[in-house]
Amino acid sequence: MITVLIVDDHGLVRDGIRRLLEDCPDIEVVGEAREGQEAVRLAQELQPTVVLMDLSLPGMDGIEATKRILAAGIKTRILMLTMHANEEYALRVLQAGAQGFVVKEDPSQELVTAIHAVASNGTYVSPAISKRLPTRITQEQDRPNVLAALSDRELQVLKRFAEGFTTGQIARDLYLSVKTVETYRARLLDKLGLQTTVDLIRFALRNGVIEDLW
Repeated sequence: MITVLIVDDHGLVRDGIRRLLEDCPDIEVVGEAREGQEAVRLAQELQPTVVLMDLSLPGMDGIEATKRILAAGIKTRILMLTMHANEEYALRVLQAGAQGFVVKEDPSQELVTAIHAVASNGTYVSPAISKRLPTRITQEQDRPNVLAALSDRELQVLKRFAEGFTTGQIARDLYLSVKTVETYRARLLDKLGLQTTVDLIRFALRNGVIEDLW
């Protein structure tokens, strides 16, 4: 039996995934978590076969939670679930030690296929980006990548600014102080050679951090 821990901060998403997996006779959902810290605790407690981890979580994100779970020596497999069909995110997820990457826009059967793949000690990358990933890896080897120079937290902050979040909203969403978010914004502008938040939005659109908002 494949046991699964679902980690997502949206109750409707967790309910939908649970209902989907309940129809699979060889998969059992053993727990749910709403944020990264809870995911780490439940992974240690339940030791599921697979942790289905949302990438964008409040506070500790899915990448950091993945690193902490694996650092604890837990024999579980991490399958990342995200709304972003972006090669940079996929690379960061795999580099963090996750065994799979699924995009939320994929057909539901893709999720079941991915769970079976990683539970069998395989890897799985969403078809939405698997064809582009080798090219992205080659590009990273051939020349420095601007996004790769950003930390995971900087990328989180960039994404939220680009999506129109205010500094206060970002602070609440990521459990940071407003001053810390402002520091990240200044650091992003400096690293990327930009001047304004509008420049950050344009940069994020050009580099696939977010989809076109218009």
